[in-house]
Amino acid sequence: IAHDRICQLFMVMHVPHHCDTSWIHEISPNLTKEQQLNLTIPRKTSGSYKECHMYTPVDQGMDSILEYGLNSTETCQKGWVYPSEQEQMLVTQFDLVCDRKKLNDISQFIYMLGLLLGAVISSSLSDRIGRRPVTLLSMLMMGAFGVGAAFAPNFYVYMALRCLVGFAVSGLTISTVALGTEWVGVSYRTHPVAISHCCFSIGQMALAGLAYGVRNWKLLQIAGSAPIFGLFFYIWVLPESARWLAMKGKIEEAKKLLQKAASVNKQSIPPELLDQMTPEKKGQSGNILDLFRKPHLRKSTLIMFYAWFVNSLVYYGLSLNVGSFGLDIYLAQLVFGAVEIPARFGCIFLLQWFGRKKCQGCFLLLGGAMCLIMTGIPKDLPVVVMTLAVIGKFAITASLYTSYVYCAELFPTVLRQTGLGLCSVSARVGGIISPLVGLLDKYHPAISMVIFGSTPVTAGILCFLLPETCGKELQDHTEVLKRAVEELWKSIYALSGSG
Repeated sequence: IAHDRICQLFMVMHVPHHCDTSWIHEISPNLTKEQQLNLTIPRKTSGSYKECHMYTPVDQGMDSILEYGLNSTETCQKGWVYPSEQEQMLVTQFDLVCDRKKLNDISQFIYMLGLLLGAVISSSLSDRIGRRPVTLLSMLMMGAFGVGAAFAPNFYVYMALRCLVGFAVSGLTISTVALGTEWVGVSYRTHPVAISHCCFSIGQMALAGLAYGVRNWKLLQIAGSAPIFGLFFYIWVLPESARWLAMKGKIEEAKKLLQKAASVNKQSIPPELLDQMTPEKKGQSGNILDLFRKPHLRKSTLIMFYAWFVNSLVYYGLSLNVGSFGLDIYLAQLVFGAVEIPARFGCIFLLQWFGRKKCQGCFLLLGGAMCLIMTGIPKDLPVVVMTLAVIGKFAITASLYTSYVYCAELFPTVLRQTGLGLCSVSARVGGIISPLVGLLDKYHPAISMVIFGSTPVTAGILCFLLPETCGKELQDHTEVLKRAVEELWKSIYALSGSG
């Protein structure tokens, strides 16, 4: 997943280039490379050749060109020329330079759109057909479309395949987190999220080494996507969620899975306990409008929507700009991946010690403050800029993890899935907008970082208006039936060794 989300950073790094001015060889075929450039490419004030402009071709003879020179300029008309020793990159393959450079940001936008569509559709599919099939289908899509992108005939096909990869990434993320949390007891439900997020961080670190060793973009794309096929042995060992099976009335299948889990953990479940499992009756349900009817719930909903939006906006804003902080992009990516591990694991303890509200608010304030301070640091101090960026990434990563836990506790049971789903959509919108914010830098280099700094500061202040949920019972869990069901599952999971 880490490869599919941010591998494009290493495929679109700046490559020296200039306009194709081979037209002058029709007039004088014996010119050297340096003579050709001197005659056909204007220079910058620094003395280097311009990358996106050329002198307008003329029908005059070489003597006239040498005597009077060429004066009028225009943008490149016949493409660009790159260093012959340059490894094939996405930039050189599809000419993502000059006026076509914006296609890279549009590509990231399309990928984020795929994440959004995946969040909406896969969450519904996961509830309808199960966590296991969605997980396996998402892995198949990630591998097939990821490898297929390496053979895209043009950049538009490449963007379409990246959109489908984004769709699969969302499906895999949603289904695996749901599957992990439903297979453990209540007191351990934060652990699967932390572990899966830390694996993502390790993937970011591995990607830095992979990209450093493999400079050809097609080989990098294949090397990062093909290993997902190796996970298909999961088709024999990956279990469905016993809770989901019970909810769908498939009690016998759920019992078999629980007994298998108990056997693996060298435990046994009393038959009388399993006999208490009966299909759950459909109870009270809620809809999206219920989130906005009551004032206190409306306030929590709007603040969490904004917090998730900001978390995703800034997380991807920093991740996608890792190459602009002044240090080596491979080292920067390694550090960015490494800092996420303590951020995620540390939250397990911080949330318990200081509570959800203080952690969420302070993490957002810290992340925003670092981005704002970066706007005042000169570019010739890359170590300072990178240090601030790492602290900001640490804070935003911790805030992102906190959002998963906090959001699940804020919404009542009958609206929890609806609330989480809408918050996920809000985050995907933030991810979609993030690469577009980077386009504003052409007006002023500090605009994007001011946005990435001011929005989390605002969200952090708003989070202090939320109620604290640490150590409190989940809403709508006071009914006798709800308590009985939870106690039953708690006993079964304890006996099966699942926490």
